[in-house]
Amino acid sequence: MLESLIQGLLHGLRDLGYPGIVALMALESSVFPVPSELVMAPAGYWVAKGEMNAVLVVASGVVGSIIGALANYGVAWSLGRAFVRRFGKYVLLSERSLERSERFFTAHGEISTLIGRMVPVVRHLISIPAGIARMPLPRFIAYTGAGALIWCSILTWVGWFLGKHESSLPSAEEIQHYTGKVLLVLIPALVVVVVAYVWWYRRRTARRAEK
Repeated sequence: MLESLIQGLLHGLRDLGYPGIVALMALESSVFPVPSELVMAPAGYWVAKGEMNAVLVVASGVVGSIIGALANYGVAWSLGRAFVRRFGKYVLLSERSLERSERFFTAHGEISTLIGRMVPVVRHLISIPAGIARMPLPRFIAYTGAGALIWCSILTWVGWFLGKHESSLPSAEEIQHYTGKVLLVLIPALVVVVVAYVWWYRRRTARRAEK
């Protein structure tokens, strides 16, 4: 099933174009389980084949990610934690996934909105605790956009790499294999970013307290 879905996207993205990327990434960033790897990597493949433009592909992915994230954020902001927990199951939002996202946001603060865009499971749900905490909208959009830019660029590069080195359409296994390799490098790098941010934040807080 996954293989056929990827093949369908590989063939269909040329017809769907950039609006299709926006729509699919908006779904991926909301509560619907559309893996971003199945959108951005196929788009990157067509970039390598000269059928799509890399800048427009990444930009479409970022715009779609922000739209989907804003939907989650808006619902959580307006209706609150109790509503999300009670009715989340009807839109495939599990209690366990929500709890994981909330812990991630609580542990890392607002920067988790950026980092969470690149962490599996947390990625499409991190907007919910941000909305519940009523994170300022401009900061939410800025952090979400920055995280989406990094993630969409990485996945587009994975698809581009496969397109440059494969004469035929890549398989699901190939996309997952190279995406997994990227995550092995990316996750430790994210840990370093979090540690550096926490150090900087605590130092800034201490200085303000001294004043």
